[in-house]
Amino acid sequence: MMTSAQMKEILQARASAVENCLAVCLDDRAVPKRLNDAMLYSLLAGGKRLRPVLCLACAALCGCDGSPVLPFAAAIEMVHTYSLIHDDLPAMDNDDLRRGMPSSHKKFGEATAILAGDALLTDAFALMCRTRCKPESVLKAVAEFALAAGASGMAGGQLLDMQYTDLGAISEEELRRMYSLKTGAILRASCVCGALLADADAAAVTRVSRYGSFLGVAFQVADDILDVVADTESLGKPVGSDIAKGKMTYPALIGLDKSREYAKNQADAAIAALKGFSGQEADFLVALAEYTVIRAV
Repeated sequence: MMTSAQMKEILQARASAVENCLAVCLDDRAVPKRLNDAMLYSLLAGGKRLRPVLCLACAALCGCDGSPVLPFAAAIEMVHTYSLIHDDLPAMDNDDLRRGMPSSHKKFGEATAILAGDALLTDAFALMCRTRCKPESVLKAVAEFALAAGASGMAGGQLLDMQYTDLGAISEEELRRMYSLKTGAILRASCVCGALLADADAAAVTRVSRYGSFLGVAFQVADDILDVVADTESLGKPVGSDIAKGKMTYPALIGLDKSREYAKNQADAAIAALKGFSGQEADFLVALAEYTVIRAV
């Protein structure tokens, strides 16, 4: 068993490695200063770096040291950052704060924010191609992640989120599908890509995929709960913003207590998916799933 404190120590160490990679990932190309500033402003604004850490952890779980996988993991954070920049835009969620700082469009203007997001997304795939693993494994991982970020994944989930806003009642099945695309697809792909880069067998990839899928839903439901019960300083954006915008969330649909129970069930299912794995990496992923819901209690 791994304690929460031990898990957080490993999480921070891996997040720091990702931070170091992100800090220099644009250094070798000629980027207009304003665009470069906008990209780095959002890219280096902090955050848990959960998605790249999941990639590194799942690669290590399947027998590959984190160092060769680090460019791919950092690129995942670039894609995540692009999605946050675009989600904050007035045409989307219209958020003025992100991670306790002005959103990109508030700092640099809408046009530059759009271009910063576009550039981060596109440059991320170039960085993925620098991953020092088997070329065929890198190709599989790039294809997997592209699908998770595209129309059948995160982008499609964002569209559903917008369609469901102010719609009134939707079914729990519809809400879960939206979450599995908007949040879950990238979290699942981060896990799967780590396993693919480690050249894991099909059974291991399937178990890791299930872990990521359940973790993604648990994570988003926990975020829903925090939007109700947390404070603006700890959340990094205005509390209650989802409800104020008419967004459908699990607490709005089934209440706080049932939402907490549901998040725990999803985390438990993620942990069960790891059956057959052992060692520190498995313990880390178990502790991470547990912490995902503990933070929302």
